[in-house]
This record gives sequence, C-alpha cells and structure tokens, in this order.
Amino acid sequence: MSTMNRLNIGSLGWKKTRSEKRHFTDIHGLPCIENLVLSAEETPEPIATKITGHIPSWIEGNFLRNGPGKFEIGRSSFNHWFDGMALMHQFHIEDGKVTYMSRFLNSDCYKENTEHNRIMVSEFGTIAVPDPCKNFFQRFLSRFELPKQSDNANVSFVQYKGDYYVSTETNFMHKIDPKTLETEEKVDWSKFIAVNGATAHPHVDPDGTTYNMGNSYTLKGAFYNIIRVPSKTVNPGDALEGATVICSIPSEDKSKPSYYHSFAMSENYVVFIEQPIKMDLLKIVTGKLRGKGISDGVYWDPKRNTVFHVVNKHTGKLSVIKYYAKPMSTFHQINCFEENGFLIMDMCCSEDGQAINNYLIQNLKKSGNALDEVYNIMCRVFPKRFVLPLNVYNNTPCGQNLNTRLNSTATAIKTDQNKSALPFKQVFCTHEDLHGEDLHVYGGLEFPHINYSKYNTRPYRYYYGCGFRHLVGDSLIKMDLQDKQMKVWKHGGLYPSEPVFVPSPSAVGEDDGVILSVVITPNQDKSTFLLVLDAKTFEELGRAEVPMNIPYGFHGTFLTKN
Repeated sequence: MSTMNRLNIGSLGWKKTRSEKRHFTDIHGLPCIENLVLSAEETPEPIATKITGHIPSWIEGNFLRNGPGKFEIGRSSFNHWFDGMALMHQFHIEDGKVTYMSRFLNSDCYKENTEHNRIMVSEFGTIAVPDPCKNFFQRFLSRFELPKQSDNANVSFVQYKGDYYVSTETNFMHKIDPKTLETEEKVDWSKFIAVNGATAHPHVDPDGTTYNMGNSYTLKGAFYNIIRVPSKTVNPGDALEGATVICSIPSEDKSKPSYYHSFAMSENYVVFIEQPIKMDLLKIVTGKLRGKGISDGVYWDPKRNTVFHVVNKHTGKLSVIKYYAKPMSTFHQINCFEENGFLIMDMCCSEDGQAINNYLIQNLKKSGNALDEVYNIMCRVFPKRFVLPLNVYNNTPCGQNLNTRLNSTATAIKTDQNKSALPFKQVFCTHEDLHGEDLHVYGGLEFPHINYSKYNTRPYRYYYGCGFRHLVGDSLIKMDLQDKQMKVWKHGGLYPSEPVFVPSPSAVGEDDGVILSVVITPNQDKSTFLLVLDAKTFEELGRAEVPMNIPYGFHGTFLTKN
C-alpha cells in the first residue's frame, strides 16, 4: 500500500548485532532482486506505453536514463554492478502520452567485446578475459601490459556547452543525440586538460559555466583538480575546448589518493571532500598482473579523518582554512549554499565506506539469509548538514563552537595550532541530521535530488531521494527541511529509480512540479513503468507501463522540449 501520510515511527530503530563482520542492521526476509541485474535487449525504435491515471499535458520533453544493461559477453560475465555495458533509455513525453526507446552505447569497449564475444576491456571489478588464441607464454606476457581505460560511460547524462554526453569516471565521454540516443562522438578529457578522468556529476552555474573534478598523477604524487568548462562554443564540435584547471589540490597520501564520486558547489565556492575511501595506485596499476580488478585497489581507511577543501571558483585559490570531520563516505551531495558568513553543505553520508565493494553481481543475485547478510553488513546512508565558517582568523578563539546559526546543532570548532607549524587554520566539524527518526525505517536515503535549476547553490526547503531498505532503492521520499517531516511513496515489490524533479511552467512554489522515476518490477514480467508523482502532495498522478524488462540503472535527467 502506498504511504502518503507524514510518519512518526522513530521507536522502530535498527537493532545492531556483533559477529565476525560488523552488522549495521538486523533485517530478515528481504525479497530476491536477481532480475534487476539481468541483461536486457535494446529497443532502438520508439514503442507506445500503456497510460494509467493522468500524465500532465504540460510535461513535454525527454526523460533520459543511464545504467548497466548487459552483464554477460559470450560465456564471460562481469563481476560488479558498475561493470555492465551502458544502456541508455528515453521516455518521450508529449500531450499526455509516453513512448519508450533504448540503445546500447556504441562505445569502443562495447564494439570490441561484441566483436570477440568475450570481455576484452577490464572494468571496475572485472579483468578482461585472456585471448584463447594466444599461447601460454603470450598470455603471461600480456599480464604486464598496463590496463586500457574503459569508455563504458554507464553512469549519467551530462551537459557541456549545450551538448549532451554520457559519462563515467574515466577520461572518456560520448556525445549523444538525445532524440535518437545514437552515439555521435567519443571525447577524451586528457586531450584538453591534464587529467586522468572526471566525475559523472558536474555542476552548472546559471550562465552555463560548468565545473567538474578530475585526478592527475605525476612524479610529485596524485592531485585533485577543479575543472571549469566555459558555457559557449567557439567552433562547432569543439567539445571541451577552453576547459581549464583552476586549482590543483595535492593528495594527503601521494600514492593513495581518495576516491570521490562527486563534489559540492555553492555560488562562490567548490568543495572537494577528501574521504577515507582510498585508491592504492600500485595495486590498481598491477591489477592485470595479479589478475585483480580496479576494485581490489579501493579500500576503506577509518583511521583517517575526512577533509573538506574549499576553493574560490573565481580566483582558484584554496582556502587556508582546512575543515575536518570524522571518517565518513559520501557519493552524492544534496545542495550547498552560503549564508551570513557560513558555507552550508548538505550531503548523503555513511559512517563506513566499504559498500562500494559489496555491489557484486553475485551479491545482488543472492536470496534468503545470504541476501540478508549482504544488506546487514552495509552501513546505511543518511542526509547530513555541515556548517563551515568562512571567516576564521588567527585571533579566532579555539575550542568553542563557531556555528552561530539559529537552531543548528552542527558544530565547527577551531583547534589549537600552538603545537603545530601547519600553514593553515584547522576547524573540526560535526554534522546535524537532515531527517527525523522515521527515516531509519526506510533504510536511509540516497540518490538525492532538488529543484536544481532554481535552488542549486541557494537556500532551499525540499529534497527528494530513494529509501534503501534493500540493496537498491525501494521507496521514494520527499523531505521537508522546515520540520524534517517526510512523505513516502512505497509499494511492495517495486523498486523506483532516482527521483528527478521537473518544475511546472507556471511554478511559484519550490515544489510546484512533478517527480519522475522509473520503477522496476523484478517479479513481474515486462511491467516496468515510468511513475509521475505530484511533487507537492507526493500523490501518484499517472504511470506509463513499458512492455519491456529494464535493469535497475543509476542516473537520469529531463530535457524540456525546445
């Protein structure tokens, strides 16, 4: 049954147990979700959907989704959920009707894998299958070759200079025609700036200037680079021409930089979160020799604190204030804005960073007690707020809370530097929760979304996300920051994707619009549907049922019809 009312069930907290592995929850009887990671066929021509309820006629455009869609090549299978071949989806909405189409990204690795009918390019958790035509000695020597970067851009759709691309976290993106989903051009970041990859979650200023982050590896160690891409195209097809690195931040550990999936941005600052999910570069480079994927070199180091690096977007200057917090992991930020001398940063956080290595295909296909065990050893993710004071001086007192915002329980305390010769000021921060106790019942929240076009980098009231009382999202949640009350859409056996907010043309309020989400039905054949919720009431307006099976994906975006 759908839950629409405001909930108050904080007494139903999670039970924690102790065993050989740390258990964060004690949940039993999770339904099997094996069908969420079954390979699908592409649907390159638009097909009609069955409409139930009402799709508002003002919604006109393409809802695009990206994610893994093929998990086997010939007799070889991918090991990790992140490894599947990119399958792009389009829901075209017009005049209250919806059509659906999908295409596999025509990447080099997809073509090479398909041509040889085996996995030819290594992915995050999968090593390329040795060539059976080579003799033993040739196969042995091939292990000493450096791994080739994959261009399997299966994470998100992003926009640069008005063009749309699919992206992952390597050097490569692919320009896509959003109307046909055809692959048009492969773009290599390293041809424009000296980086070895970029995130799939850039941020965009109102004028179209785009910011991103990417690593570089030099003889002096690893660096985290803040990237700026101008809004205007000089010549047709210039892709990332004009992109610049405005700031390079050295990794605290030169050979073991932090992994990051995204970053925060306010009106004047970019915030890089150096978290203790570490990448052992030696292990990654020698992975092929050892027969291990990139994932083998990614690990959680809880002995290290989290560091917030604040960079001025206009000058590229790194703040002399270094903000610390206890060890945590974060994949997605909610929003970030400045107010009265403070930088307020909201994000989805976990107290443990080992989840990334638990999303193996074999884990997602488990059932019964084995599936429960995978879920219970993973730490839940919750929305949290950090308040960073921007004005900290030599004479600022140590040992007292610098956060003077009314009704805020977050703290920011300048630590004593007398025992240190460090050239920067240190502030240790603790968070405040952006939720009530009732969110625990829904397993925390991930895949956050806001009214981005109007409220990104600004004070805001509402955010949306997926509840995670399973390994994937199994509910949709709207949170009101004014009273930390929430509204929930949840049906047993249905698994909604990341909610995407689309404002109505005559919007006045922040939540005037709809929420779009693709709902996967693993136990019902060919009954996946596009869900449309009223963003204000969180009531279902309508759904468009697709006569196809669609795997559970990652991220999406809505393109309004021009």
